[in-house]
Amino acid sequence: MKRNLKPFFIAIAFLLLGWLIMTLWVEQEGSIRSMELGSLENGKVACVIYDPDPIYNFDQQLCEAFAQALADRGWKVNVSTVAAAQQWQSTSFDLYVLCANTYNWSPDWAICNFIETKASLKDKKVAAITLGAGSTGRSQREFETLIRSKKAILVDSRSFWLWRPNDEGLLQESNVILALNLARDWADEIALKLNAEDKR
Repeated sequence: MKRNLKPFFIAIAFLLLGWLIMTLWVEQEGSIRSMELGSLENGKVACVIYDPDPIYNFDQQLCEAFAQALADRGWKVNVSTVAAAQQWQSTSFDLYVLCANTYNWSPDWAICNFIETKASLKDKKVAAITLGAGSTGRSQREFETLIRSKKAILVDSRSFWLWRPNDEGLLQESNVILALNLARDWADEIALKLNAEDKR
């Protein structure tokens, strides 16, 4: 007795179509948004660039937390979406903080396109942030490879997760708040390290 496989293939086709539509939606470049924090207290300037996720603003929250920690150390920080950064004419920063959302196990198209076509990262210090629901290993490796291919100096690279625990020892705490605190601590470490390097 032969099974009618037509409904199965129709279901698969709808599933793939839905996946494609969702991918195209989340991967489109977001809105123009920019803000500045801090001052030129120690003469250091940084930029934090991300493409906003249309579903949840985890990226915005984390980038702003990272930027605030730098500002607290006397840095002037520009936090911009990719769309806003695309409009820059000529800029030079002491630190570039590039944030990628993970879609389909890869860094988002908007930030990758910005790095490929717009950013001038040769010999520039870069911190890479990879965000995702929980599986970011492949995406982080791809992101780091892309940054290094532009001859940038990769200062550090870390992943933060929306669902996967950011610290297995603190499961009772809000995972997002924990990620923001970890990002602040990390940014503080980087600021201290780079400030100390300049004093040598």
